[in-house]
Amino acid sequence: MKTYNGYELNYTIAELKKMATDEMTDVKLLSTKSVPYKKLAEGDQKALKHLVSAAKLLNNVALKQDNAHNLPQKEALEEAAQAGDEHAAWALKIFNSLNGIAGLNGVDSKPITIFKGISTSLGKNFYPEDLTIDEFHKILLKMFKDGEIDEIRQILSARTMVVRHNEKLQAIDYTIYFKTDFDKIANELEVAAHYCTNDLFKEFLQWQAQALIQNNPDMDMLADKHWAMMQNTPLEFTISRENYDDEMTPTVLENKELTGLINQHHIEVIAKDMLGARVGIINEEGTKLLLKFKDTMPKLSTLMPYAQKYTQSICDTSKELKQTMVDADIVCLTGDYAQCRGGLTIAQNLPNNDKLSVKTGGGRRNVYHRQVRQAHDPKRTQMMLNAFLHPDFHKYYDLEALHIFVIGHENGHSLGPSSEYQNSPGICKSIIEENKADTISIAFMPEYVKQGIISAYRLKQIYTTWIFRLLLRAKPIFPTETYKIIDLIEFNTLIKHQAITFDEQNLIHINFDKISPAMHELLEKVIDIQLSKSPQKAREYIKNNTEWTDLHKSIAKTHKKLGLKKYKNIVCYF
Repeated sequence: MKTYNGYELNYTIAELKKMATDEMTDVKLLSTKSVPYKKLAEGDQKALKHLVSAAKLLNNVALKQDNAHNLPQKEALEEAAQAGDEHAAWALKIFNSLNGIAGLNGVDSKPITIFKGISTSLGKNFYPEDLTIDEFHKILLKMFKDGEIDEIRQILSARTMVVRHNEKLQAIDYTIYFKTDFDKIANELEVAAHYCTNDLFKEFLQWQAQALIQNNPDMDMLADKHWAMMQNTPLEFTISRENYDDEMTPTVLENKELTGLINQHHIEVIAKDMLGARVGIINEEGTKLLLKFKDTMPKLSTLMPYAQKYTQSICDTSKELKQTMVDADIVCLTGDYAQCRGGLTIAQNLPNNDKLSVKTGGGRRNVYHRQVRQAHDPKRTQMMLNAFLHPDFHKYYDLEALHIFVIGHENGHSLGPSSEYQNSPGICKSIIEENKADTISIAFMPEYVKQGIISAYRLKQIYTTWIFRLLLRAKPIFPTETYKIIDLIEFNTLIKHQAITFDEQNLIHINFDKISPAMHELLEKVIDIQLSKSPQKAREYIKNNTEWTDLHKSIAKTHKKLGLKKYKNIVCYF
């Protein structure tokens, strides 16, 4: 059997071809022939191309963060494919979809592993590949005993790669570990800043370039603050820093002895940031819609459960809302954004609460991805509607309604307790925080009707389209499949409250009046969990609300009969 760097492929040519054709959907991004691109000033067109170059360079950083084998195996596949190796060419298509050698596809219960003998670990490549949770905890306890508090603080921080050092561990800051890559990216950003026409955007790019080359968290803070202030710029560029992939760091909060020492020394535990890059052109019409929802956020903050127990961070002392919102035509997605492992991000609210810019009073920025949310197969959607939803409710299904749900979700991340509470549920923190954002969106959706932002009919469309999205194709894997787990929690809650019922044909009927109250109940629970700072309480909540019954199995079986699109291929024209 032929090998690539000593590793055999896990799939035959026929299997890979089926995965990359019958089971793959193209997500086509904006091209140079598009109207939005042609409308840009010449300087912004030139800047955009350098931003795309920066994004592509950053993809290699994310590949290194994800798995130590990613780059060597990708290069081996590329070389073999160029030499006419058909097996390597089809494997490369799956690699590019996952943006790595392994990952979940949202359907199969086990990760897709392209090569035999290579898999992913809890700590990805942020930690040594062979490091177990037990050994990790024992090493940290030994380092506490030896008084290496500052090193532990760095190991448990968001922006370090951790390596073995003798019998202990050592943290290396991203700006040092990825210096060669970061220098090249910073150079592209500086050139883009020279060409771009908008002064705010130019200033942000210059701060972001400096943040990549200086080992100083304050530089990230300043870049984030400048990025979050941009409301009226022609271009969008983001280096995202989200920490959902690292499942090793949060485990320390489930070790009582370590938790006691961490609290004693006032160490903040933050999972590692996986990096991604997004490049886009701002869509003015789409942005106008988003801004209609912005003004409701101070009112919503007063309606949050237990609001008297924490301080909302969405407004400054002048009561001005510290939130910018833009809709973007997407040109390029790389790194974390391009890891199509069960889905693609359609919107994002950054910086997260654990970031220094937010802790020091900076604002947030919501960016929505037009091309990702508009990727759609009408014929397949109708087949699914016929299979799952009673015909009386078909008229309410609408993709733009799902977009409004996402707006509510992203705004929801800006509400509620701070990162001190959000990080406390350990490995469950992402599940609880994303569940919070979902429940805020649906529970408070009637407020948008009261404000005249949406109609009562649109509300029914939002509820219906969101419920349709909750129909899972397989039982989610804990804790990896964050979004699938919260979909299951919300689906089961709707059943419990009889907001959805099933007829003798197993078709869904919706009681619209019961949906918001059901989500209000969940919202109270997740805020209570965050305030409790209890990983055990979070685990119990998830366990009690993720029952997988014969009904769920039937839904998954029907999905399978309809044929599943498990993979996505991002088509970048730049």
